[in-house]
Amino acid sequence: MGEGQTGIDTSRPHPARVYDRLLGGKDNYPVDEAVAAQLPPEAAEGARQNRAFMHRAVRWLAREGVDQFLDVGTGIPTEPNLHQVVQEVNPAARVVYADNDPIVLAHAQALLVSRPEGATHYLPADAREPGELLAHAAEHLDLSRPVGLSLIAILHFLPDETGAYDIVRTLTDALAPGSHLVLTHSAYDLFPRELEASAAEYAKGGIAMALRDHAAVSRFFDGLDLVAPGLVTVTEWDEGGAPALDVPRGGLYAGVGRVR
Repeated sequence: MGEGQTGIDTSRPHPARVYDRLLGGKDNYPVDEAVAAQLPPEAAEGARQNRAFMHRAVRWLAREGVDQFLDVGTGIPTEPNLHQVVQEVNPAARVVYADNDPIVLAHAQALLVSRPEGATHYLPADAREPGELLAHAAEHLDLSRPVGLSLIAILHFLPDETGAYDIVRTLTDALAPGSHLVLTHSAYDLFPRELEASAAEYAKGGIAMALRDHAAVSRFFDGLDLVAPGLVTVTEWDEGGAPALDVPRGGLYAGVGRVR
């Protein structure tokens, strides 16, 4: 199979569809299933932990008064989606989703069912073109006011040669003080064997994966103020407070940084 009328290339795996498979979704293809099947057993649990962190982090931001969100690398809709979480706290919250996978666009209607008081929008956009992404986001969000920028499990698919650090800096530099960066990233120094195996399987499908340790992931927060408990694993981050206790270490780092 190749690229059909929808523009979806079913001959190559895509991170969003592999992630959907790991979460037990059905919006993926045999090529995505093949990659997911060869990933270490911990990958599916990591996907669930990652999703749970996103829910906790954006809920906390909404409670802190952030009422605008930009979710880059949205992935295939999986309820509850980001807007459903934050609009439970503030029904008037506005959310812009952005992704470059046509299958996400095909399912974007599920991302656009906003509370009447708020709004959601979807942008077919690529994180590797942050200037263009911001220009379109500014049509729906007031970038002179705080925004919650979500980069969940996307940066480890942007190797250094793609300018990953510059991409994040371009995005955060455009945001008003009081904005927050929410991100997760695979934890190479904690699980080197598993992540090397994952990277090898993704590489077979033509997907490059960046293997970064705690120090390298921390660089994404340069110039920002890390919210407590800092850069920890996804299972340890507990809504801006102390690390959660008595839980297994997750396979991804998670953090929230405030724009000064």
